[in-house]
Amino acid sequence: MKQRIRIGGAVALALCSVAFTGCSGAGDNQQSTTANASGIDLNGQAEQQIRDAIAGASAHGLKPTLFLKGGESGDALVQAGLKYASALANGYTDPKQLHEVYTIPRPKVDVRAGFQQAVQQGNVGEWFNSLAPETAEYKALGQAFVQYGKLAQQGNQQPIPADKPIKPGAQDSRMPAIVAVLRSGGYVPPQQQGTPDSTSYTPALVAAVKQYQSDMGAKPDGVLGKDTIGALSWGPAQRARQLAVAMERLRWLQRDPPKTRIDVNTAASFLDYWRDGQHADHRKVINGESDKPTPQLQAPIVRLVANPTWNIPDGIAAKELATKSGSWLASNGYAQKNGKWIQKSGPKNSLGLVKFDMDDDEAIYLHDTPAKAVFALPDRHRSHGCVRVDNAVQFATSIAEQEGVLDKFQQAMQKDDEGFIKLPNAIPVRLLYQTAFWDGSRVQFREDVYGWDENIAKALELAPGEPRKIQQPESSDDVGP
Repeated sequence: MKQRIRIGGAVALALCSVAFTGCSGAGDNQQSTTANASGIDLNGQAEQQIRDAIAGASAHGLKPTLFLKGGESGDALVQAGLKYASALANGYTDPKQLHEVYTIPRPKVDVRAGFQQAVQQGNVGEWFNSLAPETAEYKALGQAFVQYGKLAQQGNQQPIPADKPIKPGAQDSRMPAIVAVLRSGGYVPPQQQGTPDSTSYTPALVAAVKQYQSDMGAKPDGVLGKDTIGALSWGPAQRARQLAVAMERLRWLQRDPPKTRIDVNTAASFLDYWRDGQHADHRKVINGESDKPTPQLQAPIVRLVANPTWNIPDGIAAKELATKSGSWLASNGYAQKNGKWIQKSGPKNSLGLVKFDMDDDEAIYLHDTPAKAVFALPDRHRSHGCVRVDNAVQFATSIAEQEGVLDKFQQAMQKDDEGFIKLPNAIPVRLLYQTAFWDGSRVQFREDVYGWDENIAKALELAPGEPRKIQQPESSDDVGP
């Protein structure tokens, strides 16, 4: 877990204080029926329901002022309602305008028709409530956003000095401030009235810190080092901002994704495999470095490749193979063929022993890797953009068995050269990016390694973050995709 940047306290607090303020001017226009250019006639009840719904936008991580400035009525109020409805149903922003690559299917809800019907039936409020994702994850993020937003309004958290680490059993004057942050996140019980927090780093607090570190994707060693203290200093307003962005990303997604699919969270570096609507697998992955991000896309796995060869992209060949000695290239199976570098099949191949071939325009795919040790690291952003899967042969074997091609796959794996096994049913893969997510029991946070939260936050009129410095990974002999 790397040192996190802090948003200026006053500016960050404004994020939440505005988000939790109702729309001004509500109830100023209660005429019985208002005709307007949109062709949708509002009565007083419908107008109030629209205002009430937008006033509650903060439950979705949205600021009411994105839709209503105050005092709108008639057509202006209809347009505000349609804009809010679209934000809930489809997302407030367009990811294709914010990202160079975004091919994940999006919802296409006709909010105008639904809005008109809701007005006619007198259930505008209920209709608004039906538009946002109804998943457990979205609800959990919304609840966490409200919690962190309220905490941000209570006071401006100050940075905690991170000059020296605090080890279990130590006495340190920073512990009360650390305990206060842990308490705000629900990691320690509420403070008993009149009982000051101790300066002791007790076993109970060590357990709480380990859980906190785990929720942040860090090594849960219980040591309050520079990175952990830096994360604790980040404050509730910044967490609320992160949650608001994560909820927006969830609104971008189809409400009925494929029942059989692989979802990869490239911010947290893990995948989840869903088979016929049931969660079938969860495992670690390695994906793009901070300056070589794995793009957000959806594409199908169409075949398994046993003992793959690797056709090295010209960019990798020019930048990384050019620095290697002839003996290193030969011992690792690199050779030139028709003027292009390839790496022969074998245990040293950068694709490992199996490749999950995907049909996409970005030449992105899942694969095995000989660099197994990286899976043990908390930060697994180490590839050139493709996704390396932990124990990939086991994963491919499971898919082959489910798809009825296990015999063909096992026969191909026993050979020394490359073999292709077409899947009877293509399996969609969604490469997602969620810096805040629900793991089924807790809300977890990850660093915005790719810096993609910023444009979304700006579009949502949230407080800006400070410029981020791209962290260059340590040099290694790993030149894989």
